[in-house]
Amino acid sequence: MGTVIASGSHDKEIFLWHVHGECKNFMVLKGHKNAVLDLRWTTDGSQIISASPDKTVRAWDVESGKQIKKMAEHSSFVNSCCPSRRGPPLVVSGSDDGTAKLWDMRQRGAIQTYPDKYQITAVAFSDASDKIFTGGIDNDVKVWDLRRNEVTMTLQGHQDMITEPMSVLWNGTTE
Repeated sequence: MGTVIASGSHDKEIFLWHVHGECKNFMVLKGHKNAVLDLRWTTDGSQIISASPDKTVRAWDVESGKQIKKMAEHSSFVNSCCPSRRGPPLVVSGSDDGTAKLWDMRQRGAIQTYPDKYQITAVAFSDASDKIFTGGIDNDVKVWDLRRNEVTMTLQGHQDMITEPMSVLWNGTTE
């Protein structure tokens, strides 16, 4: 890790670049049918998770350049994605369909859907991977407890849409 940069574009492709030497593009990940709006490395650096207006979240193997999972249950643009940092291999995604979806990379289909009244434009996991954070066009950040499957806190105060990236340092509890 620390030697490769991944970039996503409106050209529907993800480029992998070496950051040393001549900084060449050495791999192109192809499969999205629309722009790549968000992409994140998994903690171990072996995979990239990407989100697109093609209504999918995809997982890519960095070694082979192959798509290893396509998550296609959103009914509108997927704006944001985030892999968990600890525990089982989970991914959260946020969409214009007004939902955040939780995916277990070892299973087919979303394992949980978190509904909102508005489009979700940003998602993130807590460090312990026991909470997710969603933000959207309602200008609020919501804290969802994954054990209780409910919002335990709403952070208000922004005057406009929550944008990517949401940076999370979460050491406290909501109790």
